[in-house]
Amino acid sequence: MIYTEINIDKIIATIKATEPEIVVIDSIQTTASTDITSSPGTVSQIRLCAQKLQEYAKQSGVPIIIIGHINKDGDIAGPMSLEHIVDVVVQFEGDNNHFYRLLRPKKNRFGSTYEIGVFEMMNYGLKEVIDPGKILLSGDNSNLSGIAFGTVNEGSRSLMIEIQALVGNSVYGTPQRSSTGFDNRRFMMLLAVIEKRLGLKLNAKDVFLNIAGGLKINDTAVDVSVIAAVISSYIDKAIPDNHCFIGEVGLSGQIKPVSFIEKRVAEASRLGFSTIFISASQKSEVKNQKSTIIPVADVRDFATRLFKGSNQSQEQ
Repeated sequence: MIYTEINIDKIIATIKATEPEIVVIDSIQTTASTDITSSPGTVSQIRLCAQKLQEYAKQSGVPIIIIGHINKDGDIAGPMSLEHIVDVVVQFEGDNNHFYRLLRPKKNRFGSTYEIGVFEMMNYGLKEVIDPGKILLSGDNSNLSGIAFGTVNEGSRSLMIEIQALVGNSVYGTPQRSSTGFDNRRFMMLLAVIEKRLGLKLNAKDVFLNIAGGLKINDTAVDVSVIAAVISSYIDKAIPDNHCFIGEVGLSGQIKPVSFIEKRVAEASRLGFSTIFISASQKSEVKNQKSTIIPVADVRDFATRLFKGSNQSQEQ
């Protein structure tokens, strides 16, 4: 049933009369109450309307989904009091140019906020992705430089992701540094580590980074994957498709341990990655795996093992 009304008191009266199993308010910024004189969308109206909906939901047990506007940064527009009133805040993430969406909770009074849902946009609507690890990988990348694979942890899921890097000569006075789906400040830090610890001359190069599938990630466990992709593009040498990289990189160039290492390695092995690079300090934590585990202590050790025999050593 669809009810076109902005008066919150009339909306709640209609809900009581029809007794639906679930209610969707689209959107809270367009509703208003006659108890106060301010316009719809103001702080006072949003707070009052949300409180009235909350009171009815608690009394009746009917779940109410409130749709709220978001700003350019992807945060809920308006006062934070709206987030404080409701029990759960979830939002869809994803680029309009990609088919995949993440349903990520920002607040959850009933459970963990680390769980996510992965959906694919079809011509008939959204479809749940049962095994996102396979879909987020593009397939055959043989003989293509600048591509590396890593893992991110999203709640109880470990997802395999594809990282793409492009390093080219700068045609402008100032080299460009751009990342899509990855924190740009951390990307700049990793480039500085590459220059300092490996001696690669990136100061005159444009460097671009992209997370395939339109995902936005904050997991530091992909640091080694980012470095591998950048070096691969710089020396124009492809990384074997069966290689996966897991580890955080410090400013000293040391490859540090990450959380849930066994789960990450197990997911990579399940998807056919037979060679997995991890931090040397976590070698004893990974047991009974079918894949070959290569422990590395720092980025120099890592680059030497991965690009053995390449012209990367000449650049150093």
